Amino acid sequence: MPSRSTSTSKQTRKRGSPARAPAPAGNGTVDLDLVASDDPEAAAKAAGLVYATDRGPGITRRRWGNGWRYLAPDGGPIKDQRQIARINGLVIPPAYTDVWINPSPRGHLQATGRDDQGRKQYRYHPRWRAVRDETKYERLLAFGQTLPTIRDRVDQDLRRQGLPREKVLATVVRLLETTLVRVGNEEYARTNESYGLTTMLNEHVDVTGATLRFSFRGKSGKEHHVDLRDQRLATIVKWSQDLPGQQLFQYFDEDGEPRAIDSGDVNDYLREISGQDFTAKDFRTWAGTVLAAQALHEFTAVDSEAEAKQNVVRAIETVAARLGNTRAVCRKCYIHPDVLDGYLDGTLQATLRQKIDAELTDDLASLTPEEAAILAFLRSRLADD
Repeated sequence: MPSRSTSTSKQTRKRGSPARAPAPAGNGTVDLDLVASDDPEAAAKAAGLVYATDRGPGITRRRWGNGWRYLAPDGGPIKDQRQIARINGLVIPPAYTDVWINPSPRGHLQATGRDDQGRKQYRYHPRWRAVRDETKYERLLAFGQTLPTIRDRVDQDLRRQGLPREKVLATVVRLLETTLVRVGNEEYARTNESYGLTTMLNEHVDVTGATLRFSFRGKSGKEHHVDLRDQRLATIVKWSQDLPGQQLFQYFDEDGEPRAIDSGDVNDYLREISGQDFTAKDFRTWAGTVLAAQALHEFTAVDSEAEAKQNVVRAIETVAARLGNTRAVCRKCYIHPDVLDGYLDGTLQATLRQKIDAELTDDLASLTPEEAAILAFLRSRLADD
């Protein structure tokens, strides 16, 4: 986490009115407040889709030569080429079993299946993913407000005796914050030999005293070399590294048997300790937003809009270098658009210069001053909308 050891146009709305985002032609607008609600049927309807579960009748698949034959809910083969093209476009891995495919192209859920580890996987309608992405920046404010709670619980779990599940997961979460390394994906590790924190092997880290040196190939084949000095984390990682097996992060279960963790365990832990539906990716989005704001705040005053826009590009480059993403991905996925807009209209600098009020400091004491200032800025932007 920054300071802790990561053309956009602002969509304004009248105070009290629901947030809205563009929809495909002919579909009007999307009520983002409904999309983010706890009512899944209303959320799907707001996105112009039909809520669906895999408990209903669905299309199945059967091996047919070098490919697949798709069977309708009544058991008959599907011959409509548009339907077949839609299904093929879902790119369901061949290894998946118990595959269910929605017969409707408008279903918010398009397919489910079990991977080779027996875990249920989901394929959603691209429209559903798009409008969900629109809500993630509003949830970033909630994440920033909850971050002190997460950090306090992580500190508590790091003090546990031995190597219980909570202690190892707390270690991974703290490493997520301090290194901004991705959480990891078992399929990528298996098929591409690219790694994240939960899929790392013992060979990917060297522990010497209080220093951890991570060396591994990450997403897209990029080589990563990350050094960190933290005595407590180094001790825990060394203990885990010494357990039987190749997986780096393991814990002892209730029977005293070593068990490896995965990204699902990390996300379950985050939901448990935060009381909200946060995931490992939220740390990277928060970090990207904080890093961008810090970079923009450090620039000297400019005299033209062109210079200001160039500074925005430079700030995005700073975030991209830290997160290991392209500039386009960082701007789209990891930087709150209000930070960039706020720099261009001058409100970001003004807010970051202000002293954070006592109530905010008391409530969010474990945030860095920069984080607290950015949280105050995001609060003010939301209040002004």
